[in-house]
Amino acid sequence: MELGNSETAEHSKRFFKTGKGEYGEGDKFLGIRVPVIRKQVKKINKIPLGKTLVLLKSPFHEIRLFA
Repeated sequence: MELGNSETAEHSKRFFKTGKGEYGEGDKFLGIRVPVIRKQVKKINKIPLGKTLVLLKSPFHEIRLFA
């Protein structure tokens, strides 16, 4: 099952102002909506801190949100 959506990703790039010189410059998006991410988080009880830190370093906004 693919969770991302290219149209949502494009909208997110504009919403989070990822253009050159804007506050979200360079941020990348997979196009996964927040309710979908929350549902996936609920499936996982615990992950080791080290893995969480790896997720927090992701260039993708949704992966960092998942962490």
